[in-house]
Amino acid sequence: MQVYLPDDLYALVKKRRLPASELLQDAVRAEVRRRQLLEEGDRYVAELMAEVGKPSTRQRAAAAAVVKKLGARSRRKAV
Repeated sequence: MQVYLPDDLYALVKKRRLPASELLQDAVRAEVRRRQLLEEGDRYVAELMAEVGKPSTRQRAAAAAVVKKLGARSRRKAV
């Protein structure tokens, strides 16, 4: 397998003497895991909807408000 890095990124890796192969392996593992978790989440939601039905518009709005509130809280902690 060959991997292309843009010139600027290649220069940074070389300048900092980073282990490119190890970084790539870690990044690929993380991405594969992220996609697995997304697929598992999608399956869970599908099973839940099959069991209890689709959420109402009101329920979706309430869930969106919670997500927005949690996102704002997370951003405040990051600063």
